[in-house]
Amino acid sequence: MATKTEKLQAEVARLREHIDRHNYRYYVLDDPEVTDAEYDRMMRQLETLEREHPELQTPESPTQRVGAKPSEKFAAVVHRKMMLSLANAMDAAEMVEFDERIKRFLKNDHDVEYVAEVKLDGLAIELVYEEGRLVAGSTRGDGVNGEDVTPNIRTIKSIPLRLQKPPHGPMPKLLEVRGEVIFPRKAFDRLNAARIRNGEAPFANPRNAAAGSLRQLDPQITASRPLNIFCYSPGLIQGIEFKSQWDFLQGIKALGLRVNPLTRICPNVEGVIEFWNGLTEQRHDLDYEADGVVAKVNSFALQDQLGEVSRSPRWAVAYKFKAQQAETQVRNIEVQVGRIGSLTPVAKLEPVQLAGVTVSNASLHNLDQIRAKDVRIGDTVLIERAGDVIPYVVRVTRPGKPRNEPFEMPAHCPICHAAIVHEEGEILYFCVNANCPARMRESIRHFASKSALDIDGLGDKLVGQLVEKGMVKELDDIFDLTVDQISGLERMADKSAQNLIGAIERSRTAALDRVINGLGIRHVGEHTARQLALRFRTIAALMEASEDDLSGVRDIGTEVAHSIREYFDEPRNRKAVERLAAKLRIAAPPAPVEGRGALRNKSFVLTGTLESMTRDEAEQKILAAGGRVTSAVSRKTDYVVAGAEPGSKLRKAVELGVKTLDEPDFITLIEG
Repeated sequence: MATKTEKLQAEVARLREHIDRHNYRYYVLDDPEVTDAEYDRMMRQLETLEREHPELQTPESPTQRVGAKPSEKFAAVVHRKMMLSLANAMDAAEMVEFDERIKRFLKNDHDVEYVAEVKLDGLAIELVYEEGRLVAGSTRGDGVNGEDVTPNIRTIKSIPLRLQKPPHGPMPKLLEVRGEVIFPRKAFDRLNAARIRNGEAPFANPRNAAAGSLRQLDPQITASRPLNIFCYSPGLIQGIEFKSQWDFLQGIKALGLRVNPLTRICPNVEGVIEFWNGLTEQRHDLDYEADGVVAKVNSFALQDQLGEVSRSPRWAVAYKFKAQQAETQVRNIEVQVGRIGSLTPVAKLEPVQLAGVTVSNASLHNLDQIRAKDVRIGDTVLIERAGDVIPYVVRVTRPGKPRNEPFEMPAHCPICHAAIVHEEGEILYFCVNANCPARMRESIRHFASKSALDIDGLGDKLVGQLVEKGMVKELDDIFDLTVDQISGLERMADKSAQNLIGAIERSRTAALDRVINGLGIRHVGEHTARQLALRFRTIAALMEASEDDLSGVRDIGTEVAHSIREYFDEPRNRKAVERLAAKLRIAAPPAPVEGRGALRNKSFVLTGTLESMTRDEAEQKILAAGGRVTSAVSRKTDYVVAGAEPGSKLRKAVELGVKTLDEPDFITLIEG
């Protein structure tokens, strides 16, 4: 005879099983079996039992969707398998070209079978299930590194906390699934109406609402938002096997994960185009934002054969919807100053609704474009959102009456009044003053970014305050800031101020290539900065280099050389760099050594913490020896260098059979 405890355990298990099944039928299948009142009765009964017998509570219980305390920040997550981005096809002809490329690569004249899916406009995430239980949820981030938003993911009711039992075969040991978190349109309208009533700024569009809701530090706020999800692609999977994209989608649907019901198998590219045509007519009736169709080669074997190019798969493409358009009037044309001093004319518009967003600004790109389209203040123009995101002026539909004079670029910067430079044959106009406040805001953001000095905590809003209050007028002023100054700013408590000053102090020791990249010289990015650092080895030597010297550097042509020389020929820039260099401890890269042909063009991935050198120093040693450093492990990687606490990259290397090196092995290879 069963004991009282055993009876309680059985009743709790029964209630959880019923509630999980009803959640699946309601949120995934949209086919509920019971009334809301009956569902609520079961949930209250389970809550009562768990409250009276807390020893029976488990993390995957449906009562535990909102149980985490607010966090101070999101932890970083490294995806075990990169979350790729997609190349675009803008019309049927480009879709046919995509199909032909696939056939050429496969050396196959037969039709390729595709799976056509709705391209969702939400926030990409990854779910991780171990033995059927949800253990982690993270944002896509840059495809390699995301943010841990597990407590918030758990609040989304269409995401099962534990998977349904498979109808056939075992529960997967590990199942990583990628999907899109979306904010339904009707719920979005209700949310914005409530925010306006409460005096809060409305969200610009459902995608921003989804991203903002999922990235709340307090899961209770996320739980109050009616987020939903569609799952569409695999990550790493163990203990179960799928042969195709279609099999995968049907398999995860059977496990209780939500899959878009509009997904279709297409026998060829013509089927994809037909699907796109039908969805184009239907898109505005959907209760979520969609901006196209994703076409994927169905066979996983063919996907593996096709592989990837850069960070995009060869076997998939995003077939975008045509951009939406609207007419409105140009009220003014203003000039914005960017990070490198480039001036961009912007049309200030009579506000107009376009693709669900109120648009009041549109890019005019440059003076040549303005002249070609003959856009003037007072004209009525057609505007478009490219990819439903970036508004720009397509053409003039009705000239103003009377017609205003043609627009001309200013002779002086509208912000700092320094001279504007425009060379014959060039399209862009530039403010050459590196200390221009408008440039300074963008310059500080770039200087503090991860690819430059990586100053954690120096975000956009704080940068705006520092520049507006005159606390940072030049880059080197960053290193004179104090805790007292920072803590007096909006939303900056003492602890935050101390953390920021600590990050600034740590950034004083910086690799030369990061400093060069951080200066924001036109045409100089990470790769060019590394080549310059290897060749000139000090900031002083770089500042004195002639155009001929610069042109002689690997991968640097005459245009880039001229841009670098022009930057350092501006006296204000030279003084700013000299002041900056005086406040930094700049580490020169190791000198290139001849005769290391064994490492030429060898690719390395670094993971974990090295004891004898920093990550930057290890990277410089590899570059100096003729190798290259990449961020993700693939079959093309030659070596993975693993320090302490190496993480998922080491596991990926082992899975792919890539040669791994510990720190002594790495040093032996470099020095040998």
